[in-house]
Amino acid sequence: MAILKLKPACKDYIWGGRRLIEEFGINYDKKILAEAWMLSCHPDGMSTLENGENLADYIKNHGTEILGTNCKNFRDFPIIIKFIDARENLSVQVHPPDDYALANEGQHGKCEMWYVLDADKSSVIWCGFKKKISRTEFVARIKNNSLVEVLNAVPARRGDVIFIPAGTIHAIGKGVLVAEVQQNSNVSYRIYDYGRNRPLHIDKTLDVINLNPAILRGEGYPHLVACDYFVVDKLTLDGKILSEASGVVDEKTFLSVLILGGEGKISCDGEELFYRKGDSFFLTAGAGAWKICGSCDALLTTIP
Repeated sequence: MAILKLKPACKDYIWGGRRLIEEFGINYDKKILAEAWMLSCHPDGMSTLENGENLADYIKNHGTEILGTNCKNFRDFPIIIKFIDARENLSVQVHPPDDYALANEGQHGKCEMWYVLDADKSSVIWCGFKKKISRTEFVARIKNNSLVEVLNAVPARRGDVIFIPAGTIHAIGKGVLVAEVQQNSNVSYRIYDYGRNRPLHIDKTLDVINLNPAILRGEGYPHLVACDYFVVDKLTLDGKILSEASGVVDEKTFLSVLILGGEGKISCDGEELFYRKGDSFFLTAGAGAWKICGSCDALLTTIP
């Protein structure tokens, strides 16, 4: 198959809401859906095909050639793509870089990007520090619960793009809905959690955190984000003036298509599927010409 339609792995973390169920049509029978892992081969949450086979097994059975030659640069499947619905503030946390995570956690570190799908008027995202702080001040503020006072608070607005390198302190504020593209890792070091009595990881945080001021990297040209691990582009079709887009999936990389809104058809190599808001498609490397018709907003992700 050239086009794989994926079903997500779902997470009911305590800070989540119900928008992914009610607005994005994700089938989940629990009360809270905090995260939907729309493209994942991670053992903590694997995407599955509509026949129930998980994506990792499909790749194993059909050969790593369907990932593309660029993926040979990575030990594992390179990325995870998620929807995240923050009904409450997420914990303040940091992710380690590859070398530290591989040595201490047995998996890769994490760089990630957020595309803001929606946010309340008062919602913020925290990313980095307002100014450089010392290690002593950092530890003191953790102990006296004043850490948030020195974090760089960014008003969250629909369409915002924020890139978060490993080592950058960050958190999603309540009322924010994002699509996230990240390295294939589930390692997070929790620093502050609003008294929710979950474990903190202060010692490991001190090993990896960047205490310098934030250097925000947002939407760029020609890509939303391009880093060593993934390239993310935005596709918008209004269904009237612009109702069709096309391209080629070559042998270098697979193509992930995450539908943020709209409906229509996606086709590749003689296959055609309907899409709607909340759908995730995986187009195999070397599949050839693809076309998306209709009205949509979508994130297109490839591996550099």
